[in-house]
Amino acid sequence: MGAPPGYRPSAWVHLLHQLPRADFQLRPVPSGFAPREQEYQQALLLVAALAGLGLGLSLVFIAVYLIRFCCCRPPEPPGAKSTPPGGGCVTWSCVAALLVGCAGIGIGFYGNSETSDGVSQLSSALLHANHTLSTIDHLVVETVEKLDEAVRTELTTLEEVLAQRTELVAATRGARRQAEAVAQQLQGLAFWQGVPLSPLQVAEDVSFVEKYRWLAYVLLLLLELLVCLFTLVGLAKQSKWLVVVMTAMSLVVLVLSWGSMGLEAATAVGLSDFCSNPDTYVLNLTQEETGLSSDILNYYFLCNQAITNPFQQRLTLSQRALANIHSQLQGLEREAVPQFPSAQKPLLSLEETLNVTEGNFHQLVALLHCRGLHKDYGVALRGLCEDALEGLLFLLLFSLLSAGALATTLCSLPRAWALFPPSDDYEDTDDDDPFNPQESKRFVQWQSSI
Repeated sequence: MGAPPGYRPSAWVHLLHQLPRADFQLRPVPSGFAPREQEYQQALLLVAALAGLGLGLSLVFIAVYLIRFCCCRPPEPPGAKSTPPGGGCVTWSCVAALLVGCAGIGIGFYGNSETSDGVSQLSSALLHANHTLSTIDHLVVETVEKLDEAVRTELTTLEEVLAQRTELVAATRGARRQAEAVAQQLQGLAFWQGVPLSPLQVAEDVSFVEKYRWLAYVLLLLLELLVCLFTLVGLAKQSKWLVVVMTAMSLVVLVLSWGSMGLEAATAVGLSDFCSNPDTYVLNLTQEETGLSSDILNYYFLCNQAITNPFQQRLTLSQRALANIHSQLQGLEREAVPQFPSAQKPLLSLEETLNVTEGNFHQLVALLHCRGLHKDYGVALRGLCEDALEGLLFLLLFSLLSAGALATTLCSLPRAWALFPPSDDYEDTDDDDPFNPQESKRFVQWQSSI
C-alpha cells in the first residue's frame, strides 16, 4: 500500500494498536479495524467499560473512606475547640487536588482544540475533493454539450454548404465522426457522476457531529472549572453550605469525567486501529458504497508509479481525435473558404468550439491525475490520525487528572468541613447591637443596679 504524502503512523498509533483486545467472553480479538464485526464492537465496548469499572472502584473507595471518617474517629471532649491534628494537611491536600484539576482543565481545552482542528482538516479535505469531482463532472458535461451542439449545427450547415464538393463533404463528415468519438470518450471520464456517496454530505455530517462534540466538552470543562473555583472559595471563606453544594457537584463531574474517559479511550483505540493501515479499509468501504472499479480507487488512493491511470486510453484517444479535427478544419479552411465564402462562419464557430474543448480537455487531464485527490486523502488522514488522535489523548489525560483530583477532593472536603468553626445564629451580630441577647441581658442588669 502506498502511504499518502507526508503521512506516517505515529508512535502513539503503533502503541495503541499493539494493546490486546478481547470480547465479552474475554477471547482475543484481532486489532485490525473492523467496526462492523460484533467481536470488534465488543472489544471497544470493553475498553469503554474499563472506565465504568474505574468509576465504581473510585466510588467504593470514597464511600469506604467517608464511612471510616464518620464512624471511626474518636469522640471529642466537650467544649474542645482545638484543631484536630492533620487539619491543615487535609485542607492543603484538597487545595492541591483542586489545582491539579485546574491544570487538567487547561490540558482539556488544548486537547479539545486539537481534536477540533483535526476534524476540520478532514472536513476541508472532503470539501476540496468534492470540488474536484464536481469540476470534473461539470467540464465533461459542458464539453460534451458543446461538441453535440457543434455536430448538430455548424457541421450540418457546413455539409450543406459544401454539398457540391464530395471530397470536402467527406472531410466534414470525418470531423463529425471525430467529434462524436471525442464526446463518447469524454463521457466515460465523469466517473463520480451518479455515485450515491457524496463527499460534501460526509463533510457536513462530520462537521455537525464535531460541533456538538466540541460544545459538550467546552461545557464539561467550564463546569469543572466552576466547581474547582467555588470549592476554593468555600474553603477560603469556610462556608459550609457552599462546600456541601460543591461536594454534590464534584460527585456529578466525577461521573461525567469517568464517562468521557471511557468514550475517549474506546475512540482512541479504534482510531489507532484505523490509522495503522487506513488504505485497505477506505478502499473496501468506498468500493462498497460507490460501486466503482478497484482500478480507479487504487489509482487515486494509492497513487504510485506501479498503477497506471485508468483513463489514460480515453485521454489518448480524445487527444488524437481533437488533433485530427483541428487538422481537418484547417484543411477545409484552406480549400473551402476561397470557393465557398459562406463556409467561413461555421468554420470559425467550429474553431472556437474546438479551442474551448481543448482548454477543458487540458483541465480534465490535470484534474484526473491522482496527485490532487491523493493529496486530499493525505490531508484527511493527517488531520484524523495526527491532530485528532493527539487531541483525544490530551482529553484522556484531562479526564484522568479530573477523576483523580475530584476523588481526592470528595475525600478531603468532609474532613475540611469538620474543621470549620461551628455556625452560631448570633456569631456574626454586633456586640453593640441592643438587640443582641447578651447585650440586652447586661442592659437589664445595669438598670436593676440603679
